[in-house]
Amino acid sequence: MIYMENIDMNLFQKTEEICKKNNIIPSRSKGQNFLIEENIYDRIVEVARINKDDTVLEVGPGLGFLTEKLAEKAGRVVAVELDDVLAGLLGRRFDKVENVEVVNENILDFNFKFEILNFNSIFNDLIINESEKKDKLEIENLKLNKNLKLKIKNYKVVANLPYNITSIFLRKFLESENKPETMTLMLQKEVAERIVAKPGKMSLLAVSVQFYADAEIVGYVPRVAFWPVPAVESAVIKLEVRSKKLEIDNKAFFRMVKFGFGSRRKMLKNNLAGCYKIGQEKVGEWFKECGFDEKIRAQELSVDDWIRLFGVIE
Repeated sequence: MIYMENIDMNLFQKTEEICKKNNIIPSRSKGQNFLIEENIYDRIVEVARINKDDTVLEVGPGLGFLTEKLAEKAGRVVAVELDDVLAGLLGRRFDKVENVEVVNENILDFNFKFEILNFNSIFNDLIINESEKKDKLEIENLKLNKNLKLKIKNYKVVANLPYNITSIFLRKFLESENKPETMTLMLQKEVAERIVAKPGKMSLLAVSVQFYADAEIVGYVPRVAFWPVPAVESAVIKLEVRSKKLEIDNKAFFRMVKFGFGSRRKMLKNNLAGCYKIGQEKVGEWFKECGFDEKIRAQELSVDDWIRLFGVIE
């Protein structure tokens, strides 16, 4: 599905005007390509299924067009922007909007485990003897101590991030103890298609994401939907993160998967035998127990196949 047929000139002109007024020059190194098609913003919000009970972590809010739409639907929006100028602009724009908080930080350094909690509600839960003299620092420490005893609040991620940090961004959130409920992401088209791949075209990236979430491409976005026009096509992908944790050793599991994809030209049996330093006969026994063909390659296995193989090996 292609979301747009014609450029939204109103949003394009508005984007240019805001950039000119604030001396903003989109940076290629930061992956700054502003989305200029309003119906794509609307579709992203629709796909994310935001409601008033949700806390939304928005990554790469840019000029705030999507932030505004998210704020209309969500109970709380935490917008994390790396660029100092854009963060300042967003801070002024949403200064009077009670349910929007702008954080000027690199999302890869963002301590979402604590920072997405609603400090106001936490503070209200504290019982403080007003007769006691407590300075600001002591109160902040009380808040932090209270954080440690709370169940981390559920949240959803909506992101239009630089494509060069996609893998590490996904790893940060999917491997964390405090995973989001869902992730609605604008990604490079080729990367999105690799993530949702089926057996026969699987990759280490596909296994790494599908291990934690059900992934679906919900639409494609052409280059002309952005300003400046990027070099690649884009896609919006929705990840439904699984709440139930698999009772396996994740580190050992992904070590096995990496072994399996070690050389795509080789059969899986050869890769595993070489990495585990065992004979192919032993690997053949594993495959027989799993019901695999001896000539199978890593890209032909589903996540469930990998989990079954890991259970046999371990």
